[in-house]
Amino acid sequence: MKELLADIQVLARIVKHTVVEVENLSIEQIMDCIDHDSICIGMVPVEPGLTNMGRVDSVQTEDAVPNEGYVTYDIRFMLIVVELELEIIINVEAQRSMAYSTLGYHLENRMVFYLSRLISSQKGINFVNSEYDKIKKVYSIWICMDADDDGDSISRISLKQDTLFGMPYGFKELDKMCGMVIRIRNNNNVAESKNKLIAMLEDVLSSEDSDVKKHKLEDKYDMKMTTELEGRINGMCNLSDVVEERGIERGITGLVEVLREMGIPREAIVEKIMKKFSLTEEKAREFVK
Repeated sequence: MKELLADIQVLARIVKHTVVEVENLSIEQIMDCIDHDSICIGMVPVEPGLTNMGRVDSVQTEDAVPNEGYVTYDIRFMLIVVELELEIIINVEAQRSMAYSTLGYHLENRMVFYLSRLISSQKGINFVNSEYDKIKKVYSIWICMDADDDGDSISRISLKQDTLFGMPYGFKELDKMCGMVIRIRNNNNVAESKNKLIAMLEDVLSSEDSDVKKHKLEDKYDMKMTTELEGRINGMCNLSDVVEERGIERGITGLVEVLREMGIPREAIVEKIMKKFSLTEEKAREFVK
């Protein structure tokens, strides 16, 4: 899934609909602005003291934390728009669920941590000492795949200014951090989202057959079926098939054990699982040894 989301054509469409600085650029222009060499998939640690490890001598100045169980960004890359003198660091995360009951924490708190790390890890690389005006803007974009059938949405989280007393003062540099939460549905039977980005992501991450998915991406979103993109689609779909097949096999094995405990004869068990799971007799007997 991460490999597919990190494809340059998919990333460009995510950027187009989330990064306001380039919303007027074409998909082709955005693809040219994504630094291909900077795309990292599950490689850059998030924790303090690790994010810029091996790249600067001042890494020890960061707060030290135990390294056990550290996590990495799903996807991180640079967006460089020379004409606008603009450089943005972007992080994309694929999240199966954003439910507190599943995670044990509120997702927005984790997003704040990731945004903070994207900022603080620039020290010693993009700025030193008190050169805080050299801090590059960062985006953390979270694609959450557990929305209800009518719960697809896109939310933006950023720093805001409120004047509590006196004349308002224009703080011009409050735009350094931006979090995005894109909630998509995982039900292939729901009506297509009215939002173009969500519709595209739901098609990209669907459990549909790889050939169906390829045709949709070509016909609906004008993606070119490059060798790289095709390989990533096939890889994701093949892995999904393997996971589903292993789940079915575990189900069959569990059922066989239950039937044995009930004292059901071996031949009867073979017959039952043949009918239940549409197995050949040879395959069924492999489960009832």
